[in-house]
Amino acid sequence: MADNENTWDKLLQIKTTGRDDSKAGRDCYPYEPTPYPVLERLANRGYIRKRDVVLDYGCGKGRVEFFLSYQTKAKTIGIEYDERLYQSAVENQKTAVSRAKTEFVLARAEEYEVPTEVNRYYFFNPFSVEILCEVIAKIMESYDKEPREMLLFFYYPSREYLSYLTEVDGLELYDEITCADLFGGSEPRERVMVFRLQIK
Repeated sequence: MADNENTWDKLLQIKTTGRDDSKAGRDCYPYEPTPYPVLERLANRGYIRKRDVVLDYGCGKGRVEFFLSYQTKAKTIGIEYDERLYQSAVENQKTAVSRAKTEFVLARAEEYEVPTEVNRYYFFNPFSVEILCEVIAKIMESYDKEPREMLLFFYYPSREYLSYLTEVDGLELYDEITCADLFGGSEPRERVMVFRLQIK
């Protein structure tokens, strides 16, 4: 697994490995990059294409942005509240092969106004379900301004996340991308749950 991590970082000309919990707290969780094999599986599913715009909540050092922009040619936006991690993403952007398609914003997720061009959203348990509720409300506000099909991707989702998401009016569970086999185990949370918000 480590070889795969380093190989992709080298190919993309970035540095995103390692966990960082220096700013973790009750509502905002540690930085831990999504494993590249999971991102490969998501990219190969065909849900993200060149015309799409992906918003990654809790982007950390920018791995999701650089990888998805490289693999799918989509535009990506990363939101990060930790200034040190945000600066790491900006530094990576200087050398990344897909830097022209990426953008980073230093902001709190629950306060960020979602651009109407965004139609794909990525989450790897970046914050508490309380903040998720506020973030989903912001996404819905953006939808109301510009109705469009939206897909929300949740990697390694918590029970609390799923319990809340299944109650959100207009959201439907659309697909489940299993990932446990990538790591030789049977952990049920090793998956990407895909939710869809359809045009009313």
